[in-house]
Amino acid sequence: MVAAPIFGYLGDRFNRKVILSCGIFFWSIVTLSSSFISKEYYWLFVLSRGLVGIGESSYSSISPTIIGDLFTSNSRTMMLSVFYLAIPLGSGLGYILGSSAKVAAGDWHWALRVSPVLGITAGTLILVFVPEPKRGSVDQMGGRIKTRTSWLCDMKALAKNRSYVFSSLASAAVSFATGAFGMWIPLYLARAQVVQKTAEACTKEICSSTDSLIFGAITCVTGLLGVVIGAATTRFCRQKTERADPLVCAVSMLGSAIFICLIFVVAKKSIVGAYVCIFIGETLLFLNWAITADILMFVVIPTRRATAVAFQSFTSHLLGDAGSPYLIGLISDALQQSYATSALWRFLSLGYALMLCPFIIVLGGMFFLATALFFLDDREKAEKHCPAMPTMVPTLQDSESQKCSGADTSCSSHQFVKVCLLRLLPATAPLIPAFIFSSFKHQRCAPTGHGSRSWP
Repeated sequence: MVAAPIFGYLGDRFNRKVILSCGIFFWSIVTLSSSFISKEYYWLFVLSRGLVGIGESSYSSISPTIIGDLFTSNSRTMMLSVFYLAIPLGSGLGYILGSSAKVAAGDWHWALRVSPVLGITAGTLILVFVPEPKRGSVDQMGGRIKTRTSWLCDMKALAKNRSYVFSSLASAAVSFATGAFGMWIPLYLARAQVVQKTAEACTKEICSSTDSLIFGAITCVTGLLGVVIGAATTRFCRQKTERADPLVCAVSMLGSAIFICLIFVVAKKSIVGAYVCIFIGETLLFLNWAITADILMFVVIPTRRATAVAFQSFTSHLLGDAGSPYLIGLISDALQQSYATSALWRFLSLGYALMLCPFIIVLGGMFFLATALFFLDDREKAEKHCPAMPTMVPTLQDSESQKCSGADTSCSSHQFVKVCLLRLLPATAPLIPAFIFSSFKHQRCAPTGHGSRSWP
């Protein structure tokens, strides 16, 4: 989270694939080194696991901008969707690979020694094969970008970009909910089973439960399904309205809040019903992953995209999953103080605390509706700096089967396959140690040269 703005600044000014590779190599080395730390230096192990975030910051901040310089319109939406599919897919593969390495070697340390191979492979392929597309080339701005504004100017412009600000806040709402769910939903369902008298209350420090495994599997599947449905829905709705991107996100968020509320209604009576609500709610929640990135590509000029992606990521974590698990736990503990010995009240208090999430999701949906109000204006401001640039969002006359043009060639598609390695391989390995962690222990704007006005 902290390193994201740094990589955003570097990604808008220097060779992106070199920065990506260095970040991933650093992550791989730290991960490998951490496998040799003994339990006497637990604090060092925790620090090394935190440094893994540097590698994630590099590719999560810069990779979407490379795809944004290779594709436009529906093609870009599709490619960003494939790219973001690596989040749930990498999550699932991380647990599987880590578990397999542990069982095969009989030692959990080998999960940390196998995963860096994926990172080094990805970093090497990026450095050797992935081209460095010229910023704005696909938007026909490549020849117009002579100078770059300062970091402070970039930040002022982004702060005035209403679509960017509102979509970033909406993204934080999604992060808030997913962070809280990942931590507390399995425990909530376990307590629900105790209330239903289908399971005994766990009094051990570490409890064995299948709820975490089931919830993890549901999250992986709904992540994949949500990204695919989101891309297809947006592609279809763009034929009806030019505000399709933020509107699809808003509707999906508001719909998700309904089913997430239902979780706390049916969990007391039916665990299966709760899982069904979780499945539908998370699928709708994950619809906006790739679409949010595409909104950013529409309203932010190419030379600011890495900074924009980085600060969107920073905001999402800072206002989202960095604090939501703690806040939910704090509320739950405060509610159950008077009835600490009641299994029913422990279940209900956690449910009442988790009820904050649907309200945050509704707030996120409202932020996407606000984005829809300003989306066309902000997109037009970005396009004014390139009059020859074709319309980025298809109008009613556009054919859904529009062929790729300009940079959307088969060569670009071939390059994209390589770029996808930025996400899948590195996204897989950082999650490998998750299942074993407890085993170790418990920046005045300069003229642009093209007019007195700064870029939006």
